[in-house]
Amino acid sequence: MLCKRIIPCLDVDNGRVVKGTNFVDIKDAGDPVELADIYYKQGADEICFLDITASHQERKATYDIIEKTAKKVFVPLTVGGGVNSVEDAARLLKAGADKVSINSGAVKNPNLLSQCAQAFGSQCVVIAADVKRSPHAPCGWEVYVRGGRQATGLDALAWIKQACDLGAGEVLLTSMDADGTKAGYDLEITKLISSSVNVPVIASGGAGSIDHILDAFLCGADAALLASLLHFQELTISQIKSAMQKAGIPVRQVDSILC
Repeated sequence: MLCKRIIPCLDVDNGRVVKGTNFVDIKDAGDPVELADIYYKQGADEICFLDITASHQERKATYDIIEKTAKKVFVPLTVGGGVNSVEDAARLLKAGADKVSINSGAVKNPNLLSQCAQAFGSQCVVIAADVKRSPHAPCGWEVYVRGGRQATGLDALAWIKQACDLGAGEVLLTSMDADGTKAGYDLEITKLISSSVNVPVIASGGAGSIDHILDAFLCGADAALLASLLHFQELTISQIKSAMQKAGIPVRQVDSILC
């Protein structure tokens, strides 16, 4: 069985890591390069860097910060924000990203996923889906874009399955309802998506304890995205991985030299 992954998430706005609740009430959480270095040394399996206002402001990601971050960490780096073309993706990869996360750009042009997969391989293409409960969506969740500001009318399950068919090699699934609440991941949608696609699923939004993280893995998630718990020093990655090991969840061991 493949090891489950712990992935710190750096939501970046104007060069700073920020964290909010339900995509609003944003608070400063630190310098992205410094935090990435800390999490890498703690034993993060990957780092996720999301420029959360790039799509809304219709601009490109902050390449200089991405380059500085990539020079500090030696685990896979996923970067998203403002990707609307193969050229945008190529520039992120050139800046040091290992994977490119696409949300708004893929909804606007689904063929972008297949174009990127053909150019760089599916392993580089992450479909980011910000989803919110909706009585109007067949599966019960609707997809949002532009940093959670705009409803699309797309059914979350149908869209994510389509995105994977088009070439996305991983799903970054964020529950907008759970985001920042520390009440736990939305296990219902996590289980639904994990059981419906044949690519890894990253659970995102709502982690408030080690038990929440373990629950996400038991529901089928391949990785857990973490922000507040790490940014505000409530838990360390080594503590989380120790708990995973005790629970019998396969996990990459942390090098004690780095802790």
